[in-house]
Amino acid sequence: MSSDNSWLRSARLELAYFTGRTLTASRATRGAGAILRFERVRPRRKAAFQPLKQAEITPRFLDQVIRALKRWGYDIVSLDEACARAVRLADHRRFACLTFDGGAKDLITHAYPVLARHGVPFTVYLPSAFPDGLGEAWWLGLEAVIAREARISLVIDHREQRFSVFKPAEKYELFAYLSGWLRRLPAAELSVAIRDLCSRHAIDLAALTREASLDWADIARLAADPNVTIGSATVHHPVLANLRDSDAEREIAMGKAVLETALRRPVRHLAYPFGDRESFRRSDVVLAEQAGFVSAATAISGVVQSEGRTHLHMLPRIAWDGRSRSLRALKVLMAGVTLPKAKAAPRPKLDLG
Repeated sequence: MSSDNSWLRSARLELAYFTGRTLTASRATRGAGAILRFERVRPRRKAAFQPLKQAEITPRFLDQVIRALKRWGYDIVSLDEACARAVRLADHRRFACLTFDGGAKDLITHAYPVLARHGVPFTVYLPSAFPDGLGEAWWLGLEAVIAREARISLVIDHREQRFSVFKPAEKYELFAYLSGWLRRLPAAELSVAIRDLCSRHAIDLAALTREASLDWADIARLAADPNVTIGSATVHHPVLANLRDSDAEREIAMGKAVLETALRRPVRHLAYPFGDRESFRRSDVVLAEQAGFVSAATAISGVVQSEGRTHLHMLPRIAWDGRSRSLRALKVLMAGVTLPKAKAAPRPKLDLG
């Protein structure tokens, strides 16, 4: 989402709040409740280039969200309870369920103290290769390269490409272009491409990933808390839609098996990596069911309906954009209010160095 589109969306959500759409939303529109999707939780940074800022919230904002949910009369429930409410008759009170994707280290350092202080249940979706130091957070490697370098070279479609990016706007543009390209690559080609890029520009991708990820000691601490549900996000956190069915099946089943072995308990819930409509297929939904998961969560926006009207293996979630700090906008989204899709702005051409 571009910064212009983000601002426009925020403005429209604010308008929806002040025109009373949260009050006039029908019972069917509001649903039984909502599952919130967060990623990183850490203090605000001052860097000029922050292409992943939409995936971050501050500990203070997390605290404000929890306080607001209680004030608005939501039951903050576990994922198991959310799934139970999705298949039974609607309760008088709506629920909110807190989920965190990616297994970032700051979950234990910055988010967990806030969540524990409030005593609320929450779910953490983990890609099981990352605590072992075997995962590759390619998005962090790409961010690090572009943040540090003004001239960047890499191979795209068997051709050497060079980019000159001196201004923050140019860096944002290149990040959007290259992250889109990397996401479309088959998993093996993506790994080769990001390793080559990081190697050329002296970025230690393995160390960067380890530093940013929960380790098994962190996970054991979380798992010991009865308020915490540990879910799977596959093994290597790939774009499932880019994999052959057999490879997708292995990622889904092995992610569950590794966590169950490590934690010595059933792992009942899955989150599709990235979770948008382009990142997984109908066949992946079937594989999640066959692997024995009770639910599988997407990043497709929406509220959860009762009486079985929401597919438990395609759970919608409200993926919060960390560039916004508006609780009013959150209240609108949780009321099930939908906005017309904004037109994408035309992409300007990149200057080749």
